[in-house]
Amino acid sequence: MALSLGWKAPRSRCGLLLQAVQSSGLLLFPCGRCPWRGAGSFSDPEKKAFLEENTEVTSSGSLTPEIQLRLLTPRCKFWWERADLWPHSDPYWAIYWPGGQALSRYLLDNPDVVRRKSVLDLGSGCGATAIAAKMSGASRILANDIDPIAGMAITLNCELNQLNPFPILIQNILNLEQDKWDLIVLGDMFYDENLADSLHQWLKNCFWTYGTRILIGDPGRPQFSGHSIQYHLHKVVEYSLPEPTRQENNGLTTSTVWDFQP
Repeated sequence: MALSLGWKAPRSRCGLLLQAVQSSGLLLFPCGRCPWRGAGSFSDPEKKAFLEENTEVTSSGSLTPEIQLRLLTPRCKFWWERADLWPHSDPYWAIYWPGGQALSRYLLDNPDVVRRKSVLDLGSGCGATAIAAKMSGASRILANDIDPIAGMAITLNCELNQLNPFPILIQNILNLEQDKWDLIVLGDMFYDENLADSLHQWLKNCFWTYGTRILIGDPGRPQFSGHSIQYHLHKVVEYSLPEPTRQENNGLTTSTVWDFQP
């Protein structure tokens, strides 16, 4: 079974993801400018070489041709290999998911949303939305993901786009004391009912405690469209997805940016 079939269906292996969400991680900040101390590094030369060898640099087939990313594509070996041969945790960071595409497109088209503001990209994956925020003039950015390999991929993707790497938090941020952000963005995170419930409560706390604006990107997955969070959403913009993204996401045709206002 190829990876393209074994794990690539949108956020389908929820048990593995939930186990990872509950585990602890590392807090890692490039350039030594972190407000907290952490251990670890994204400079492991073997892992870096592995990612560079087994991903393709591409900017086509998405809503944001301005952004180059290292992704798994049909030209990569592991696209066709059995899923269990991938030596790391499931590479969700290696797909540019449609919710993240919508958020990134919106930030690039509307830079005033992030200019001179602090931005948290929750569940950053490949880092595209954080990169879009950086390109649009955000003053402070934190990319958050639970997978250390995603952290390395985000750093490589920053370099591809001639950006200095921004801080990256590899930890379940829902278990940490909340910080103040002007804007929180999250795409494709409502793929499991329990996680959706936790996110809903955490986001409400951010909104009521700090007045944080919260933008959510989602292509209409049932776990999101059927969740009670729908009562607190206002549609910002809906995008028609490019054909390659439709094919990779079981025929989903659009992706929407929502403003969360509980």
